[in-house]
Formats: sequence, C-alpha cells, structure tokens
Amino acid sequence: MLSKIILASKSPRRKELLTQIGIEYECIVSDAEEIISETEPDKVVCRLSEEKAMAVAENFDFSAVEDIVIFIGADTVVARNGKILGKPVDEDDAVNMLMELQGNEHQVYTGVCLLVYKEDKLIDRISFAECTRVFMYEAAEEDIRVYVESGEPMDKAGAYGIQGLGAVLVEKIDGDYNNVVGLPIGRINREIKKYL
Repeated sequence: MLSKIILASKSPRRKELLTQIGIEYECIVSDAEEIISETEPDKVVCRLSEEKAMAVAENFDFSAVEDIVIFIGADTVVARNGKILGKPVDEDDAVNMLMELQGNEHQVYTGVCLLVYKEDKLIDRISFAECTRVFMYEAAEEDIRVYVESGEPMDKAGAYGIQGLGAVLVEKIDGDYNNVVGLPIGRINREIKKYL
C-alpha cells in the first residue's frame, strides 16, 4: 500500500465531509483523554486535535504503508463571550445552552492537527484552528425543548447541529459552514494535497 489517510475521529459528520470531497481514508478512533489546561477556545481545540492525532499515530502499524501516512485529528467547540460550551451532559443542559445562544452571536472553533509521517518518521505537523461566527434567531423555550427532545443536540458542541434540525435556529453565519459541521474541509484538502 502506498499513502494512507487516517481520521482519528468517530464523528459521522467528519466522515461525511471527507467522503464528500472524494478523500479515501480509514477511521481509527482516538482513545486520548480530553484533559486540557488551556482556556482560550482556539488553543483548546488545537491542543485536543493534536492529542487525538498523536494517540492514533503512536499505536499505528507503519509496516503496511510504503509512503506517506497522514493522521487527521479534529476537535470542535462552541464559545460565547469567551466561555466554551461543549456537548451537553443532559437535556436540561442542552436547553440551557440553547437559551444562552438564542438571539445572540457565538463562535464555532474547529481545531485540526495533521501529522505527516514518511514510513514511521514524523516529517511534518500542521496545526490550525478555524473560527466561524454564528448568529441564532430568537427562540421560545418551548421550541427549544421540542428540538432537544428530538435527541439531535445531545452529541454536539453547543447542543445543536447546523446540518440537521438545528438549521432552523440559525439566522446566518460568517465563515466556513463546514467548520460548523465539524471539519474545515477546504483547508484540510489543500494541506493534504501538498503530500499526496
């Protein structure tokens, strides 16, 4: 086998985005513990994406690959007024997050780390964070509760999915739509093409 791309994520949205642009990849879920000391959203997502990529790379069998292996780690958070909103712990938490976001602007940060190996040697590390501004419509608590009961928000940073039912909550965005979904795929494609 020649070159290989490894996505260090179980996110179905990230898988869909890579597939959408025709990138062939293998998915290996990272077992990295998400422990961080950073508080700035862009630094948090860069750090976590790097930890995810490293955790997979450290356990990878390079013997079956003859050329380049690129590991893609990614992490997404929602931030409002500098406060990071991760995935909700329960339905009440999801409602509280969405009540805070409704009628306001927030930012979605996705950090990406690409670890590029030639055989079993690390030859490059590309790390960046993309930020997209998202503006939400004002929404009644009753409507938010109906959305939360759909179950869609429960595995998503900020408790909504812009690519699903949560689209009705979003008034407009400023930046990369795919970044909000979970992967700034345009930039990733440009970085990957430097090596393949």
